[in-house]
Amino acid sequence: MAGSSHGHTPAAWTGVTIAFIGFCVAGAFMVMAQPVGFWAGMVIVLLGGVVGMIMRSMGLGQPKQSGALAYTTGAPATTREPAAAES
Repeated sequence: MAGSSHGHTPAAWTGVTIAFIGFCVAGAFMVMAQPVGFWAGMVIVLLGGVVGMIMRSMGLGQPKQSGALAYTTGAPATTREPAAAES
């Protein structure tokens, strides 16, 4: 995945950062036994996903790949013969 720059976009970083902040808020309020604060944190987590999708639609995400293969490793494809054909 490192070769495909998976997730190295402003949309991905922003969405994950917002979701992480929401996770921390929800966790803190869970420990404090405050259900309203917990659910507010969960809303922030969902907001991170929405913001990431909006930013991706604005062109700040990774472009969609065309074709069936999403990424290549750079190594040539090798095929093996069936076990009976090997000598």
